[in-house]
Amino acid sequence: MVEAYIVKSKVAETIRGQNMMVSSDAYDTLSMLVASKVKRACERCQANGRKTVKPYDLTQ
Repeated sequence: MVEAYIVKSKVAETIRGQNMMVSSDAYDTLSMLVASKVKRACERCQANGRKTVKPYDLTQ
Protein backbone atom coordinates (compact mmCIF):
# COMPACT_ATOMS: atom_id res chain seq x y z
CA MET A 1 0.00 0.00 0.00
CA VAL A 2 1.17 3.50 -0.87
CA GLU A 3 1.35 6.31 1.67
CA ALA A 4 -1.72 8.52 1.22
CA TYR A 5 -1.09 12.02 -0.11
CA ILE A 6 -4.70 12.57 -1.11
CA VAL A 7 -8.14 12.62 0.49
CA LYS A 8 -9.93 9.70 -1.13
CA SER A 9 -13.41 11.00 -0.36
CA LYS A 10 -12.67 14.34 -2.06
CA VAL A 11 -11.21 12.62 -5.12
CA ALA A 12 -14.24 10.34 -5.33
CA GLU A 13 -16.58 13.30 -4.90
CA THR A 14 -14.87 15.19 -7.72
CA ILE A 15 -14.98 12.20 -10.05
CA ARG A 16 -18.60 11.42 -9.20
CA GLY A 17 -19.39 15.06 -9.93
CA GLN A 18 -18.38 14.32 -13.52
CA ASN A 19 -20.77 11.33 -13.59
CA MET A 20 -17.83 8.93 -13.54
CA MET A 21 -16.69 6.13 -11.26
CA VAL A 22 -13.27 5.53 -9.71
CA SER A 23 -11.53 2.20 -9.20
CA SER A 24 -10.00 1.53 -5.79
CA ASP A 25 -6.47 1.19 -7.20
CA ALA A 26 -6.66 4.64 -8.82
CA TYR A 27 -6.13 6.25 -5.41
CA ASP A 28 -2.70 4.62 -4.99
CA THR A 29 -1.64 5.76 -8.44
CA LEU A 30 -2.78 9.31 -7.74
CA SER A 31 -0.89 9.32 -4.43
CA MET A 32 2.26 8.14 -6.21
CA LEU A 33 1.89 10.95 -8.76
CA VAL A 34 1.55 13.53 -5.98
CA ALA A 35 4.56 12.11 -4.10
CA SER A 36 6.65 12.22 -7.27
CA LYS A 37 5.63 15.80 -8.01
CA VAL A 38 6.49 16.90 -4.46
CA LYS A 39 9.87 15.15 -4.62
CA ARG A 40 10.72 16.88 -7.93
CA ALA A 41 9.64 20.23 -6.48
CA CYS A 42 11.94 19.75 -3.49
CA GLU A 43 14.84 18.82 -5.77
CA ARG A 44 14.24 21.92 -7.90
CA CYS A 45 14.03 24.08 -4.81
CA GLN A 46 17.33 22.72 -3.44
CA ALA A 47 19.01 23.13 -6.83
CA ASN A 48 18.06 26.80 -6.71
CA GLY A 49 19.52 27.24 -3.21
CA ARG A 50 16.18 27.57 -1.44
CA LYS A 51 14.51 25.71 1.42
CA THR A 52 10.98 26.88 0.68
CA VAL A 53 8.98 25.13 -2.03
CA LYS A 54 7.13 27.70 -4.12
CA PRO A 55 4.15 27.14 -6.42
CA TYR A 56 6.35 27.40 -9.51
CA ASP A 57 8.48 24.49 -8.24
CA LEU A 58 5.40 22.31 -8.54
CA THR A 59 4.64 23.39 -12.10
CA GLN A 60 8.03 22.55 -13.58
